[in-house]
Amino acid sequence: MIHRNLPISGLMLIESKEFRDERGFFTERYNLEAFRREDFNEVFVQDNFSRSLPGVLRGLHYQYDKPQGKLVSCTRGRIFDVVVDLRHSEPTFGKHFGVELSGEKTLALWIPPGFAHGFCVLGNEPADVLYKITSVYNAKGELGLRYNDPKFEISWPVSSPLLSGKDQVTPGFAEYLASPLAKTEWWKLKADF
Repeated sequence: MIHRNLPISGLMLIESKEFRDERGFFTERYNLEAFRREDFNEVFVQDNFSRSLPGVLRGLHYQYDKPQGKLVSCTRGRIFDVVVDLRHSEPTFGKHFGVELSGEKTLALWIPPGFAHGFCVLGNEPADVLYKITSVYNAKGELGLRYNDPKFEISWPVSSPLLSGKDQVTPGFAEYLASPLAKTEWWKLKADF
């Protein structure tokens, strides 16, 4: 396992060792002992899996009640994965980071609590996304931000994306900043299992 710290504090790109031959390849996307050797001590409590069709964009989502850290990987197809830093005490507050993940590469993106997350499908094939999370899903504590808010300056590589009804009406960053939530350190709250 090789991990690279990224320009936004806390984010990591993790590359698993792969074994490739004429049949395909094998990799361990997550191995507790290997992660512990790298001082990565997060505990995952749930795996989520999604299949998205070409042109689909999901996000930007975050869970403020029982905040989640996510280890995101694409197991089929290709996605452009994006996070926005919502930790107001960090110098990168409001900044984004994006990376391509695919089923052909053994990369995963570690996203600690405090980020809004989304992705769009690249190419003409469906994409399967698997992400391990550190807190169970809590629908009452989930919110979103407008994926195309000009403040974020995200260059999404899709035009006219397919969005869920919920993602079509998410508020912009200005509304988040005006909310009481933006003045708290909600990402530091620990989930009780």
